[in-house]
Amino acid sequence: MTADGFTTCLWFDDQAEEAAQYYVSIFKNSSVDSVSHYPEGSMRPAGTVLTVEFTANGHKFCALNGGPEFKFNEAISFQIFCADQAEIDHYWTKLTENGGEEGPCGWLKDRFGVSWQVVPDRLAEWTTDADPQKASRATQAMLGMKKLDIAALERAHAGE
Repeated sequence: MTADGFTTCLWFDDQAEEAAQYYVSIFKNSSVDSVSHYPEGSMRPAGTVLTVEFTANGHKFCALNGGPEFKFNEAISFQIFCADQAEIDHYWTKLTENGGEEGPCGWLKDRFGVSWQVVPDRLAEWTTDADPQKASRATQAMLGMKKLDIAALERAHAGE
């Protein structure tokens, strides 16, 4: 490979630039890196945004204005591992605002239809505990939530 890691390409109808600006505004260590445009004689009017290369939380993305043929679905999602409830609240609020949708178990869709999992970084520790009762309680608590509540998950895990 000629570059480190991978770049995730996100296919939009015509919202690539708007989406890139949106994601860059939410995550630290983010920037819009370049914008390319459709040339004369292509499937969209010349000068229309074709791609936006951007970085969000240090991860490289390419937002592509490819047309309405493809839509996002839950088969692909991005996990955001959060250190505390304030981080969960921040990402949950930002990603569900202006048309996003809350889902079960820490899942949501942003206003563009991209799926995200906003979870505590200790979730797997609680739900896969060697003590099956602790793991079951934490899992059952998670299954009853939309936005995850760290304190409630800790209490469930502990049997309180």
